[in-house]
Amino acid sequence: MTKDRSAEETRPSVSSSRSRLAFAGLMMFLVVVFISLGTWQIQRLFWKLDLIERVETRVHDQAVPAPSRSEWARVEAANDEYRHVTVKGFFEHDKSVLVQAVTERGAGFWVLTPLHLDDATTILINRGFVPTDRSARDARLGSELAAGPVSVTGLFRMNEPAGGFLRSNDPANNRWFSRDVAAIAASKGLTDVAPYFIDADATPNPGGLPIGGLTVVAFRNSHLVYALTWYSLAIMSAVAVWFILRRRAV
Repeated sequence: MTKDRSAEETRPSVSSSRSRLAFAGLMMFLVVVFISLGTWQIQRLFWKLDLIERVETRVHDQAVPAPSRSEWARVEAANDEYRHVTVKGFFEHDKSVLVQAVTERGAGFWVLTPLHLDDATTILINRGFVPTDRSARDARLGSELAAGPVSVTGLFRMNEPAGGFLRSNDPANNRWFSRDVAAIAASKGLTDVAPYFIDADATPNPGGLPIGGLTVVAFRNSHLVYALTWYSLAIMSAVAVWFILRRRAV
């Protein structure tokens, strides 16, 4: 009878010990996972800092010719975004589109106008910002009267497909929430259009509108915060393992 009772008392103890060990094993696994995630975020942090440095260099470098047709297939954000470029051609103002924008000057629109080059290709130029109450074409007509070729200097920007936050572009009704080069070109019947656009610099336009040079060059960089979070979770998990093993030893 005593032997049976002793065996019954031992079983819960063994089961409890196994549960603690299993939980400790899980915590150790989480320690490894959290450390790996933290280390990955540190790697991302250095990648982001390098990207920011490269972009800052591009923005302030001397302007170079915009990528030509033969280079279009090779352009990519990592190597070309925000490059300081220049291009020369003829504006086709009657095919301009307005893209909704919110800037340091308030709400309004970006004015995107096709620029035809001598090689028969076209590049969309973001000529700048116009406030909502001055978005009608006659309000910015002063900048559209000049005839002849124009030179544009600005920043290389990649295509912005699909639309803005929770808003899809509506080409049929000429409502645009992102600078979707392909969709804008199709809606205006443009051909041989570069897969990028250019944000014009702050060179004043006749009449004062549109206002160029408002490109915001900024990158969200929260990788250090994420890394510290993952490492903190790893430390907490390790402490939990220590308490479990200490209790078992006692």
